[in-house]
Amino acid sequence: MKKKRLYGLSLLLSILTLVIEGVIALIVAVVYGFTQESPNAGGSSALFIFLLPVIAVFGIATAGVLSVALVSPTAWLGGVLGRRFGGREAWWWVPVVAAGVSLVLVVALSGGTGLAGIAVAWPLTTAALTVPALLWRSRRERIFGPVLLWGAVAVVLTAVVGGAGLATGLFPEYRPPAVTSADLVGRWSDGRGGTLTFTADGRVAAADVGVDDDGYGDGGGDGDGELEACTGQGTWTHDPGPNTWMQQVDVTVDSCVFDYWNVGGTDSRPALYQYIGDPDSGDLYRLTRTSAGS
Repeated sequence: MKKKRLYGLSLLLSILTLVIEGVIALIVAVVYGFTQESPNAGGSSALFIFLLPVIAVFGIATAGVLSVALVSPTAWLGGVLGRRFGGREAWWWVPVVAAGVSLVLVVALSGGTGLAGIAVAWPLTTAALTVPALLWRSRRERIFGPVLLWGAVAVVLTAVVGGAGLATGLFPEYRPPAVTSADLVGRWSDGRGGTLTFTADGRVAAADVGVDDDGYGDGGGDGDGELEACTGQGTWTHDPGPNTWMQQVDVTVDSCVFDYWNVGGTDSRPALYQYIGDPDSGDLYRLTRTSAGS
């Protein structure tokens, strides 16, 4: 006689599995973020640590909702299809159902990312849904401990591989390009008509360059978050700082007030940027060089 499935244990297993998958996904995202241009990495990390308890509670609650709304129906439908077409439940119906459910979810939530985004998200979502749905079907009473143990091992291994990859350069960590004053000479554009033109003698010409007026960048403003256009003549200096993250370009124009410009981009395509509004928002006003000086 088959043991009756314990709904409470199945729910806990599903929540645990989804939380473990979420932690692994978060570690992967953090490691990936280190390889991408991320102007506010330090501030974001500090904010993340501060909000970690809130994130943990939200993650557990979300896992509970997903378990009831997606995992349980997937496990149930896999059993129904197994009995309907095979005369008995078969585990491999679960990934089949998970693939169908995941495809609907990914397409619905794709937001117009196109086939490439769907092709990447679909198998990942299918795997993330299949594992807790398979565990939901288990009738073993002492399965929670092994799942917790192996889940912890998977989290630690992911963190170790990610950290080792960054440390050894297997996953190349992003660093802003090192620029000199000579590299900055020329015209820099925001792509919408705003330009800064630096000359080798320390002069600068601004034409319709956006200035943050919300009180974060220029120390004042009306707080509406809009950029005001600046046009005028002035001077500029380059501070290389102790490392490439601390490079600054100071621009002084009489008709407007600029905060300092940070250096970003890549060696082949450097960029200058300022924050728009709260630096934690990650919104940037960005200039790229369109012509070099002589």
